[in-house]
Amino acid sequence: MKVLVTGHHGYIGSVLAPMLRHAGHDVVGLDTFLYRGCDFGDPTELEPALSIALRDVRPSDLDGFDAVVHLAALSNDPIGDLNADWTYAINLEGTMILARAAKEAGVRKFVFASSCSMYGAAEGDSALPEEAPLRPLTPYAESKVRAEAALHELADDDFAPVAMRNATAYGVSPRLRPVIVLNNLVAWAHTTGAIHLQSDGTSWRPLVHVRDITRATLVLLDAPDGLVRGEAFNIGSGEQNYRIRTLAAIVRQRLPDCEITFAEDASPDPRSYRVDFSKFESAFPKCTFEWTAEHGADELADAYQEIGLTLGDFQGSRYIRLGQIKRLLAQGALDEGLHWTGRASVA
Repeated sequence: MKVLVTGHHGYIGSVLAPMLRHAGHDVVGLDTFLYRGCDFGDPTELEPALSIALRDVRPSDLDGFDAVVHLAALSNDPIGDLNADWTYAINLEGTMILARAAKEAGVRKFVFASSCSMYGAAEGDSALPEEAPLRPLTPYAESKVRAEAALHELADDDFAPVAMRNATAYGVSPRLRPVIVLNNLVAWAHTTGAIHLQSDGTSWRPLVHVRDITRATLVLLDAPDGLVRGEAFNIGSGEQNYRIRTLAAIVRQRLPDCEITFAEDASPDPRSYRVDFSKFESAFPKCTFEWTAEHGADELADAYQEIGLTLGDFQGSRYIRLGQIKRLLAQGALDEGLHWTGRASVA
């Protein structure tokens, strides 16, 4: 298939796009390259790639594509807290501009990277299936809820959108995100000798490795349209529903010289949910999720050691998305709507 991967230059995309190509697909990337130069290690750039903002995509840009894997988004809560309008403009409006253009261009399948964060504050400890109530607590999660609903309305015999409600991702990537939970705990341990928790650690969080997200994506691309059209699938495995304090203990097992510490105002994180992944498992029993938090903690610790990650790197704009965006705004490289101004940015 000829596949467009939006956000191919991001955390998941820079792992997923090369793996799709290795699987035999003809892959083209699309990105605005907000995080150019924010590399972890020495990544290989994907070619060819389109430098187009989601809000500027036209049907002619998508001529000849069989499928779109849509990853591009403002992907964390701090950016939404700074300016929620950005999140809705890119994650919701941009998604629908892209999807309508894809449908008009004759693209048959549209794989949308959604999120389990839309479950928000779950009641009790029961694992939540796809039909569970959605309780988004942040602009990011709300944007995913609304985009899923709008995509569902576009589904017809010629256009098959499917939503991947990914668990919280982890793992090494050429465009590292050290703020997401397991990546973050290992980064604190490596750079400070302490596994630092901002909450009291009692909240639940499902995890999935970036490479396992790619495996699920490949399965959905290959699936018959009728099996996935208009559907949402939780992406992850039941064995990887963890309490945050359990993840901290896993990191300590791998880095035994570290201690577990808590922020002074540590309290339960309201974002707490366990997720039921049986719908995807039943539909695609041959798709296995190979990674665990234990394996991932080892991978991250080794990578941080190899790259020589420092606390300054970990907390600086090179790896923190919000810091990079603030830097580009301060330089005048981005306008107040996060459009490139044409003024050169300083790498």
